[in-house]
Amino acid sequence: MRESPLCVPCRRRGVARIFRPLLQLLKQRFVVLATVVVLAQSAVLGQTEAPGARKGLKPILDYISGAWDTLTRSMTDCQSLVDPKIKVSPVLYLPAGMAEPAAVQRLASDCNVRVEHLPVQINHLGEIDTGNIQPHGLLYLENKYVVPGGRFNEMYGWDSYFIVRGLLLAGRVELARGMVDNFFFEIEHYGAMLNANRTYYLTRSQPPFLSSMFVDVYGALQKSGHKDPVWLAKAYADLEKDYEMWNREPHRAGDTGLSRYYDFGEGPPAEAVQDESGFYRKVATYFFFHPAQADNYVVENLPGPMQQVAGSLYSQQVCDVPATMARAECEKRREFKLSSDYYKGDRSMRESGFDVSFRFGPFGAATHHYAPVCLNSLLYKTEKDLEQISRWLGHTPDAEKWNKRAEERKKLIAQYLWDEKAGWFFDYDLQSGGRSSYRYATTFYPLWAGLATPEQAKAVANNLPALDHPGGVAMSAEDTGAQWDLPYGWGNVEMLVIEGLRRYGFKAEADRVSYEFLSMVAENYRRDGNIREKYNVVTRSSESHVELGYQMNVVGFGWTNAAFLDLLHDLPKDMTERLAREQDQVLPAAGK
Repeated sequence: MRESPLCVPCRRRGVARIFRPLLQLLKQRFVVLATVVVLAQSAVLGQTEAPGARKGLKPILDYISGAWDTLTRSMTDCQSLVDPKIKVSPVLYLPAGMAEPAAVQRLASDCNVRVEHLPVQINHLGEIDTGNIQPHGLLYLENKYVVPGGRFNEMYGWDSYFIVRGLLLAGRVELARGMVDNFFFEIEHYGAMLNANRTYYLTRSQPPFLSSMFVDVYGALQKSGHKDPVWLAKAYADLEKDYEMWNREPHRAGDTGLSRYYDFGEGPPAEAVQDESGFYRKVATYFFFHPAQADNYVVENLPGPMQQVAGSLYSQQVCDVPATMARAECEKRREFKLSSDYYKGDRSMRESGFDVSFRFGPFGAATHHYAPVCLNSLLYKTEKDLEQISRWLGHTPDAEKWNKRAEERKKLIAQYLWDEKAGWFFDYDLQSGGRSSYRYATTFYPLWAGLATPEQAKAVANNLPALDHPGGVAMSAEDTGAQWDLPYGWGNVEMLVIEGLRRYGFKAEADRVSYEFLSMVAENYRRDGNIREKYNVVTRSSESHVELGYQMNVVGFGWTNAAFLDLLHDLPKDMTERLAREQDQVLPAAGK
C-alpha cells in the first residue's frame, strides 16, 4: 500500500528523532579529531605544546619576559606609590619649583595621593635634612622604570644597571633608555644618582654603575643606527657631576687618593627602623658580648650633658645565676645606645649595596673607614667610560684627561688594594693603615673593570675555589648569618665575576660557574614558580635563613632575571642544550 504524501514529513521527523543523538555524537567526535590534528600540527610548528611535550627553558624564559612588564612602574600607576618598607599614606614629591605635570594631576585624582614639592632646590647630595620631610614619600621621575620587586618598589641605583642589561637583551631599548634618563633627572634635581627614589634616600647614592648603564644603552642605539649627539653631551655633563661627588670630601678615603662610601645622614635610617624589626637590638647585643670589636660603637646613656645620639635605648643588667631559691643579686640596670659612628657606618654600608655583611667589620659598622675594592673599580670604569664618551664627542683633550685619571687610580688600587702574596684584591682599612684579609667576591671587580694585570687576574682566578660552590660563587668565605656573606650568591655579582673571568680568558671557569648558577635558579623555579633575589649556593636552594637584616627572600626579581638572560646568552650551545634537557627531568629532592 502506498503511503500518503502527507505522512512523509512525519516519517522524516521520526527518523530525525532517532538519528539526531547519533549525528551529534559523530559531530562531537569530528570536532575532537580535528582539534587533535590542529594541536599536533601546531606542536610541530612550535605554536603550542601538546601535553607531555618537552618544555625545556621556555617556562622560565616566559616568566622573565612577563616580569619586565609586571615590575614596570610609572607616574601614571597607583602601585608605584606603595612603599612596603614604611606604612604611610602615599605622597609624591616633586622637585622644588617644578610645575605639576598633567600626568601627576591625574595620578593625584585617580590614586587619592597627596602631591607636594621638596622644600628646597637640591644641587648636591646631603643638602637637605630628610628628617624634616614628613611623611616620607616617592620622588618624581619622568619616565617608566623597572623595580627589583617585593619590598623594593622604587628605581634602585645599582639594581638598575643589571636590569638595563636584561632589558637590552630582551629588546626593550626604549625602556632601558628611559631609566638612564631618570638617573640624569635625579642628578639634576636631587643631587646625585640616588640609592632609590624615596625621600629617605636623599642622603646617599649607590655603587656608581651609571656610566656603564649609559654606554651599554648608547651602544645598542648605535647598532640600530640611532646616534644621538645631544643625548651624548647631556650624559657627559651629568656623569661628570655624579663622578665628582665620589672624589671630594666626605667621600675621599683619607690621603690614599681613593674613595669610600659615605652616607650624609645621621642615626638609624627610616626604612630600617620600620622594616628590619629587631636588627639594631641584635647589633647592640653582639657588641656587648664582643667588646674587642665594638670600636666605640656602644655608648652609655648617662645623666647630664652628653653627645646627642639618635636611635633606640637599650638596657643591661648583670645578675648572679641563683643556685638556691634565694633571690638573685643584681647590679644596677644600665642604659646604652649604639653610637653615632656606628650609625654612620651602617648607613654607608647601605650605600655600598652590601647590607648586611661582616666585610667592613661586624655588621658593616666600619664601612666608612675603608677604601673598598668595588667602589674604586667602578670609578676606574667610570673614568674609562667618560674617556670613551669624550672620544664619541670628538673631545680629545677630555679623553686624555680621563685616561690619565684612570691610570692614576689603577696604580693606587695596585698599591693599596692588591695583596700579591695572597692573590686577592682586599679593601683598605683606613684606621689600621693596612689591607683587610676578608675574602670577598668583589676581588673579581678589577677583572670586570679591566684594570687587573694578566698576572693579577690569574692569581684571582686561582683563588676561585675559595668561593665556588655547587650553585655558583658565594659572596664570602665567612658564614656570619648575614645575607651578603656565605652561603649566599646573588645574580648581579655572579654576572660580574663571570664577565671578569671571561675578559681574561678563563672561559672554562666562567662556563662552569654560569652553569652552576643557571641550573640552580632554573631548578628552584621549577619548585615554586618564582625567581628570587638571592640563593644559598651551598645547598642550591632559594630557602634563606638570614639572621641579620631583613629576612625575606624577595620574589621578582630584577637583577636575577637579567643575570639568567645574560649568563644563558654566553653559555656554549652544548651546555645550553643540557640545561634545557634538565628542565624536563624529575626534580631532585630539595637541598640535595
